[in-house]
Amino acid sequence: MPAAVYVGDGKIVVEEVPRPEPASGEVLVEIAECGICGSDLHMVLERYARPGAILGHEWSGIVASAPRGSGWSPGDRVVDNPPPGCGVCRPCRRGRPAVCLNRAPANFLGHHGAFCRYKTVSADSLIRIPDSLPTRVAALTEPTAITLHALQVSGVGPDDRVLVTGAGPVGLLIVAVLRAQGISDITVSEPSPIRRQRALDVGATRAVTPDTLQEPAMTMRVAEPYTVVFECSGHASAIEAAFGQLDYAGTLVIVGTGFDPPRINQNRVIIFELEIVGAYNYNDDGFQPAVDLLDSGTLPLESLIEPNDIPLSEVMDTMERLSRGEIPGKVMVRPGLSS
Repeated sequence: MPAAVYVGDGKIVVEEVPRPEPASGEVLVEIAECGICGSDLHMVLERYARPGAILGHEWSGIVASAPRGSGWSPGDRVVDNPPPGCGVCRPCRRGRPAVCLNRAPANFLGHHGAFCRYKTVSADSLIRIPDSLPTRVAALTEPTAITLHALQVSGVGPDDRVLVTGAGPVGLLIVAVLRAQGISDITVSEPSPIRRQRALDVGATRAVTPDTLQEPAMTMRVAEPYTVVFECSGHASAIEAAFGQLDYAGTLVIVGTGFDPPRINQNRVIIFELEIVGAYNYNDDGFQPAVDLLDSGTLPLESLIEPNDIPLSEVMDTMERLSRGEIPGKVMVRPGLSS
């Protein structure tokens, strides 16, 4: 089968690889759509992936074959629904199974993902796509689940003044879900003009360039501070700037992945009693709430997803364009699409 394979030196090429054979209890899924994630960009463009890795984890698909008695049949439309954690460790007891202490660590470097034609998945970890939800929209399930988790750990509410730094696909989805949940005072900081406009399209109140964010004095608030900041770019400078915009008892939620560490002044954390929290994955109720939200009709999906799917042969070029901020929304890869 064709697959977009990381070959090293920051490059992806399309290669023929063996089609996977399902083990006992597994379903063979034909990948219909797979979104390009910011973490995919980091793994490729910053050369963290291992040669031979197939990336891509935001997918929807169609069952190609399934074992008897599994509850699945060829033609069923599905998305992956990660199993809950052990249920007894400390993170699980706190409703955060994505960081279950008894789960094997994710293999980010040598990952076998969905930038390919077929993938095997445990029959128990799938959920059905509703008839009313298009398959390509269902590929947004994983990032939507992460967004819902980010909002939960932030404690954000309708009375909060919110800043989102970075208006790539992750930041745009954060803005759209915030708006859908009744948060109306949302500012977006983003250097790219096309992404600033798209942020306004999906519900931001205002969009500014990063250089307009005030740099605070040590013990002083900026003129217009925020109670909650979602950092979605992964850039160290953006994290540092976001941190400086917080009001007393404010919360910084780090959503965007990156590999250059920021510098944070611990004295400001103490004086302002700030919280810094990461949002890694999803809530303990899995991906079903994300599917329900996508199916609700409350999100501006036409502005969140780019209109044209791309074939596997265009993954590398599209990643480079995304990294330059030339594309604002989520790009869907359709492995079955001809070059």
